[in-house]
Amino acid sequence: MYGLKRLFSALLAVCLLLGVAAAEVAREGGALVVGYAEFSGAFSPFFGESAYDMDVAERMTGESLLVTDRVGGVILNGIEGETVPYNGVDYAYRGIADLSVDYDESTDRTAYTARLKPGVRFSDGEEMNADDVIFTYYVLLDPAYSGVNTLGSYDIVGLKAYQTQVPDEIYGGLAATAEAIYAAGPEHVWSGADNWTEEEQDAFWAEIDAAWLEDVAEIVGFVDAAIANDEYLNAFLGMDTAAYLADGTLKVPFAMAAWGYAEVVEGVLTSAVTGSSWKLSEGERPSVEDFYKELYAAYGGDPEAFFGKEAVDNTALSTLATAEKAFIQKRAEGASEGGVPNIAGIRKIDDYAVEVVLKGYSAPAIYKVFGITVAPLHYYGDPSQYDYENNRFGHPFGDLSLVAEKTGAPLGAGPYRFVGYRDKVVRFEANEYFWKGEPKIKHVQFKETSEADRIGGVATGALDITDPQLSVDAVEAIRSANGGELTGPVIRTETADFLGYGYIGVNASLVKVGDDPGSEASRNLRRAILTVMAAYRAVAIDSYYGEAAQVLEYPISNTSWAAPQRTDEGYRAAYSIAVDGSDIYSPDMDAEQRYAAALAAAAEYLKAAGYTFDEAAGKFTAAPEGASLSYELCVGAEGVGDYPSFGVLTEASNAFAKIGLTLSISDTNWSALMSRMVGGTAPIWAAAWGAEPDPDSDMYAKYVSTNALGAGGGDSNLYMVSDPELDKWILDARASADRAYRKAVYAECLDKIVDWAVELPVYQRQECFIFSAERLNLDTLTPEITTFWKWIDEIETLEMM
Repeated sequence: MYGLKRLFSALLAVCLLLGVAAAEVAREGGALVVGYAEFSGAFSPFFGESAYDMDVAERMTGESLLVTDRVGGVILNGIEGETVPYNGVDYAYRGIADLSVDYDESTDRTAYTARLKPGVRFSDGEEMNADDVIFTYYVLLDPAYSGVNTLGSYDIVGLKAYQTQVPDEIYGGLAATAEAIYAAGPEHVWSGADNWTEEEQDAFWAEIDAAWLEDVAEIVGFVDAAIANDEYLNAFLGMDTAAYLADGTLKVPFAMAAWGYAEVVEGVLTSAVTGSSWKLSEGERPSVEDFYKELYAAYGGDPEAFFGKEAVDNTALSTLATAEKAFIQKRAEGASEGGVPNIAGIRKIDDYAVEVVLKGYSAPAIYKVFGITVAPLHYYGDPSQYDYENNRFGHPFGDLSLVAEKTGAPLGAGPYRFVGYRDKVVRFEANEYFWKGEPKIKHVQFKETSEADRIGGVATGALDITDPQLSVDAVEAIRSANGGELTGPVIRTETADFLGYGYIGVNASLVKVGDDPGSEASRNLRRAILTVMAAYRAVAIDSYYGEAAQVLEYPISNTSWAAPQRTDEGYRAAYSIAVDGSDIYSPDMDAEQRYAAALAAAAEYLKAAGYTFDEAAGKFTAAPEGASLSYELCVGAEGVGDYPSFGVLTEASNAFAKIGLTLSISDTNWSALMSRMVGGTAPIWAAAWGAEPDPDSDMYAKYVSTNALGAGGGDSNLYMVSDPELDKWILDARASADRAYRKAVYAECLDKIVDWAVELPVYQRQECFIFSAERLNLDTLTPEITTFWKWIDEIETLEMM
């Protein structure tokens, strides 16, 4: 099955090379042309909508307080610079600020201080100073801020008080009241024994209703805007777009049906949970309130469970948090004259230094606190509205319209000045004031380029740099243009491990024996499944990616400093140990022998899990209570099997069929798969994780018990792991600044995650950058590109031929 794909590689390589012919555009003034994905036009350090938009706003035209080295380590002495070795070579790094982090154990506070390099100028010539930093923080932390930056999720001293305009001493009491009322539940009957008034109880649940209703209205609006077309309208309402628009009253019925909470049969809309019905053909229509009642019933009145699975934007303030905020603000009205004028934890030290103080200590916080692109107050804000001493920060409190007006035209202290965006091309001009020196290349274009046109674009001269998806076909296309080599006279190819990895996940609450997902029997069941899958990773990934990916053995990206190395004591391949603790494989086994050994080991695990095995038939005939002889494998391969791990699922399914287990593959689209994953209905699935520079961000989200689906946390623990010891280890590592200690703790965490058998690491793919060897002076290209250090990080040194 794998050889068939390779038969077409040469033909596809030719297609990839020729595809650019119709897409060439003339260069302007000898510009450097970079092939990019589609832009949204939101080129703002505050409101950028994609990584591509942010490259324009943050990396080309902007400059961050934070500089990281080639492995993601933070450069603290940016002004003088630091030299850090990588692969045996010393590399120098400089930044626009010196950074420091100081934890005070006596107060349990951490102070983050940034001191700017004097003389750094924005591209209009104005000097950067502490007021620009203060302004940037106050935009990101304003209650009206709606961008993707998550700095506001950190516990900055005084932040909640400022955002709600309720002093800490009052806020704390009202927050405790709200939490107590919520814990009592919506059915609680108030009595004089409660520590809150009946009025407070009624007011709180009214805010829950209002916030929930608002979220439901957002679903209705999203469905109408996103999928109100002939295909979906016919599927859910039996009508075309023209009829839908002409009626004008069908938004809620359409949303209820499309969201899976109602069905239309012979002109009657019937809800899925309460069974309510509306005769659409006779003019009856459900309201948003009716949809809300349906969702309320579906989630038993639990706003957190609803938000975690149904919210259009799960990065927004949750239903419960929105209600609590409104409750506190309304109850506190008039309690404090003058409100809360500033964020107590953000302080201007002098003209070039700013301090941010957080409660407690969190290792990854440094990336968020200092990872801001400093925005010029005089451009994005209103200098007449800025007076630090009098608590005025460049824009009205709760109103960022001034900032939003500049979303399409960024200005910052980066190496290039934004010129314009038209005809799918972003144009830049060298910033003569750039603090490292004016870039060597005067003009740069970021040109929207389809995947099919990228390799051919560099080969034929339409592009100078681009980042094609590396695959078997892409490798063949590059070699075809390059005399059989990845790097040659036409194209230079640079690869780096991607910040993330592919995996196969298991929901422990759905794949278990009895009622305990953490029991040894439950783990043995999951070990059996993952042991067989692990055996087929190499052949499947080689077929899909070729040289562009490698099999991964631990559930953490190789880009992380916490990733185990092959030379580490105890390092071993994933799921390569038999139930008796012995090695499943021997070095002299060929592929077929390894597959047979894996299946035999899986059979022993299943027996240990309590499955009944018929020795004569060589098959399992019965499953223990709570388990099954059949499980569903879910994958978002668009119904055609086009996914890296699809081959793993297919071969594992075929193997288990030999011993009486049925693993059926459900191949659907990506959005449907995501819905099942976060909805807790996918028993086993194939997907990929993105990653962050600090491993805590991933460890905490994916494995801490309070983040399990429906547990009231972030609903990001899709595996439903609940392990107090694992929780403690992750939290201990988060609270330490000692990287060596943290790496040792994370190693224990990874071993425990493998022991739970809820995640099979499958592949570490590479991202690829290709450069024109004919038009670029490659001696001036930054060396040793990694996931944390790209060509764009030293674009100012790059020269054309």
